[in-house]
Amino acid sequence: MFIVLALFGAGLYGWTSSTSAVSVGGTNVSNSTFFAELNAIAKSPALRCYLDALSHISLGAGAGGDTVNASTAATWANLRIEGLSVANYVKSTFHYTPSAQALAQAETSLKGELTEAAASAQYSCPGSAAQALAAMPAEMRKAEIREQATSVYLVSKLNTTIPLTAASIKAYYTNHVSQYDAICVSIALVSPAALSSFSAAQAQGESVATLAEKFSQDPSAKQGGAYGCYGPESSSFASVRADVGTTKLGSFSSTPQYINDNGTEMALFVAPTKLTVTPFVQAVSAVISDIQSLNSTAASSQEEDILYATAVGVNPVFGRWGVTSTSSGPSVFVPSLPSSTDALDSSANLTTASTSKYK
Repeated sequence: MFIVLALFGAGLYGWTSSTSAVSVGGTNVSNSTFFAELNAIAKSPALRCYLDALSHISLGAGAGGDTVNASTAATWANLRIEGLSVANYVKSTFHYTPSAQALAQAETSLKGELTEAAASAQYSCPGSAAQALAAMPAEMRKAEIREQATSVYLVSKLNTTIPLTAASIKAYYTNHVSQYDAICVSIALVSPAALSSFSAAQAQGESVATLAEKFSQDPSAKQGGAYGCYGPESSSFASVRADVGTTKLGSFSSTPQYINDNGTEMALFVAPTKLTVTPFVQAVSAVISDIQSLNSTAASSQEEDILYATAVGVNPVFGRWGVTSTSSGPSVFVPSLPSSTDALDSSANLTTASTSKYK
């Protein structure tokens, strides 16, 4: 399904002009403001790219000029609702209003968050995060910075938040030092036909090197499966650490990953073969990333609780507010259209109208 929502559409204006686009706990975003925001997203590839990365959803332009598709409107409505909900909660719970200094810091923080999101998603956005913010209408930019400031404040108040201070970062590293060991790994890429033999040999205690030499289809088999070593400074460290998990040193994982190798599904086994303690100065970037992830998870949980407790209204032009089978909490979603088999002009639905009584 691909629905196109025309911005400033004359056909919609009469119906929507008297309502708000979204209403959150008594705070309203007018249709004109919301349309202007969508218009900026539609016209600015840089802004759309950074918001793509931030929302993990592809924001698409519509088929005509100055248009966006329906999922983009729903996604932006979600982001606006989340920001307003947190801002209202912080104001009512903590009686907090961001100062000029806090707003300046929030603007820097927001630029950094957008930049980091784009880098994490491996997006090459056309322009900087600062240029993306500059593409926003003034009211939109002001709202985003204000909501960033209140979000930062809320995170600082959560009991589970780990402050990003030098002392806290060093303490987290010290308490989780084994998580930042440099990891040397060996792999075995095993064909489905050889899996039973591989498992039997592994159960008999054959070494990682022997198993790789006998069964692996990867070129590394010639070196006993030795594949490389990865420290926290490596861009592959997080994925290697996840692949290894709790696998015992010097053993292959009991459960393989399945990958496509030139059209053939193969079983990939990973074994940690050596662990080396990484000095704090080399691990610090990974430590900060882990702390930010933990803080983000805690904040997301708090945000979900806030959304459940907040009165939200959404103009049906932009979607519906509720919980779907794929969502972890309430959100704006685009309703599915009736299927073609339910169309009113199908012969099955018009059987009665075709009888002599109605001719």
